[in-house]
Amino acid sequence: MKAKIFSGLTLLALLTLTLSGAVTAQGSSPAIVAKGEGLPPFATHEGALPQMTDAQRLHVSLVGQIGGFIRCVAVQGDYAYVGIGTRLVILNISDPAHPTLTGQTAVLPDFVEGVAVAGNYAYISDWNAGLRIIDVSLPGTPIETGFHDTPGKARDIAVAGNYAYIADNLAGLRIIDVSLPSAPTEAGFYDTVGNALGVAVAGNYAYVADHSAGLRIIDVSVPGAPAEVGFVDGIGYADEVAVSGNYAYVAIGLGSSLKIVDVSLPSNPVEVGYYDTPGTYAGSVAVVGNYAYVAASDAGLVIVDVSVPSSPVGAGSYVTPSYAVGVAVAGNYAYVADSQSGLRIIDVSIPSTPAETGFYAKVSQSYGVSVVGNYAYVADYVGGLRIIDVSVPSAPVEVGWQDTPGTAFGVTVAGNYAYVADAGGGLRIINVSVPDAPTEIGFYDTPGIAYSVAVAGSYAYIADDTGGLQIIDVSVPSAPTEVSSFNTHGSAFGMTLAGNYAYAAANDAGLVIVDVSDPGTPVEAGFYVTPGHAAGVAVGGNYAYVANFFGLCIIDVSLPSNPVEVGYYDIPGIYAGSVAVAGNYAYVTDVDWGLRIIDVSVPDAPVEAGFYDTAGHTYGVAVVGSHAYVADGDDGLVILAFTPFTVHLPLVLGNR
Repeated sequence: MKAKIFSGLTLLALLTLTLSGAVTAQGSSPAIVAKGEGLPPFATHEGALPQMTDAQRLHVSLVGQIGGFIRCVAVQGDYAYVGIGTRLVILNISDPAHPTLTGQTAVLPDFVEGVAVAGNYAYISDWNAGLRIIDVSLPGTPIETGFHDTPGKARDIAVAGNYAYIADNLAGLRIIDVSLPSAPTEAGFYDTVGNALGVAVAGNYAYVADHSAGLRIIDVSVPGAPAEVGFVDGIGYADEVAVSGNYAYVAIGLGSSLKIVDVSLPSNPVEVGYYDTPGTYAGSVAVVGNYAYVAASDAGLVIVDVSVPSSPVGAGSYVTPSYAVGVAVAGNYAYVADSQSGLRIIDVSIPSTPAETGFYAKVSQSYGVSVVGNYAYVADYVGGLRIIDVSVPSAPVEVGWQDTPGTAFGVTVAGNYAYVADAGGGLRIINVSVPDAPTEIGFYDTPGIAYSVAVAGSYAYIADDTGGLQIIDVSVPSAPTEVSSFNTHGSAFGMTLAGNYAYAAANDAGLVIVDVSDPGTPVEAGFYVTPGHAAGVAVGGNYAYVANFFGLCIIDVSLPSNPVEVGYYDIPGIYAGSVAVAGNYAYVTDVDWGLRIIDVSVPDAPVEAGFYDTAGHTYGVAVVGSHAYVADGDDGLVILAFTPFTVHLPLVLGNR
């Protein structure tokens, strides 16, 4: 599946997508933008929502969430503890061929970057939210019992005795006393030279993968006064470290290699061997016996024979579907955190011929969403189409999945069919009459990159990047055919329909209005060059609402031949990529700043009515009633509730 990841796009070419309807307002918008400094399902029960500050939300509350990137994994006994998006998910792996969901935490404040399990507790490095301690004595009902917010960004964690050791990025190594799990306290810290990204503990020493500063060895025999005793720099960008016997095994991220360091004398560590791993990035390493297991991004799992540390040799490899970013090994199995493709369980009993035994994968990187009835249909980038039962919004459940050959950016549903804008895979038509068994029945390979799709009657209208507007006859879903196309002058990213007109968000060409009353001969009706790059569009009444990179542009289209801007709202971020309209409100996705809700009841004076800063990258949105369904990139699908602020004036009774 890795070959279908569309990597050659510029940032602008990754903008997109909106679809709005009469009953529901929907939209979607792909982009690859790093949120913060990090790497690149489930029910939220009432009373267990993450605490949000006033700066993170206004008149909007979290209802439910499902899925996200998998970043880390730890194994203890019959269970794998997996960081998926903003939750810790516990899987029963007693049958490696069929891992099953046992339990999951409520939504945590930030992404689960690292996990270590000791006894009845799982210890989580939760990026901006520091250390979270989860009671897993009952795997079906894990409960957060304590937390400690570190000053940096908690990237990795190790636990030994009564202490948790956190690689806290720019804040170095933090040592937390967890002897009382409900009240963890910092015992000491050591500010490393570089960025602390990985940590392992053996005996009296903590070994820190300190990115550009290499491997740092810290004496933690006195937790309140840790001191560096040795280091090895110049080995590359150290991202992770594992220690076995007298050797530290360092995963070198950029440069993709495994460095082996003799640490028998901690004050004088010496590099003794290295192995250049395939792939673009070596992000994690585990060592068992004579083998090192490296999560090597697009090269998957790489197994290295380290029986002779000075001469490591490749033993075997297994290319996973996505990007391998984390690994744990127990018995004959390696458990690989494969970012967008879930947990992959690899039989490594014969290191030279590793083979996948089982996997657990759900919605991972959502870019677009459409909601019809009790189901949300999610364009899941490399994960194809995911179908989520949202009949209980607080407890969304994935019920169906259909892979696509490209990268799914946009989706709309009409009748029994889901129409997926699949980038290089063109238009994919999927029968969803049985939600738990979707089946692709037809496709059309568009000339450009299919970013967004709208459907009316027998026709699908596709925003096809440099291919402009593509109009496809889908009256026979198994045999779609092109009817016509229209040059939108700019790259077509977003598309919606209203009456006889197609409205295209066409990048630097702005809003382009096309008369499609005769689909076979589309004609330009009018255009408006927006002040930024038009990425998404929705239409309500006489107005078109354009997500315009830096804000929301409101355009009067009552006269399509002469569209006029009447209002504008600046968003706090730099990328408004998608918009949906419902009632008096426009819902704008602001990639790094979450969902912004704009009151457009007075089009020439729009004002913000609410917002919610999600954990992921907010790409697409669909609105049904009071719920907004947000395609939140690496945090999967997020369901929010908007409660407009109302002013209640006192009743004043006058004298009669």
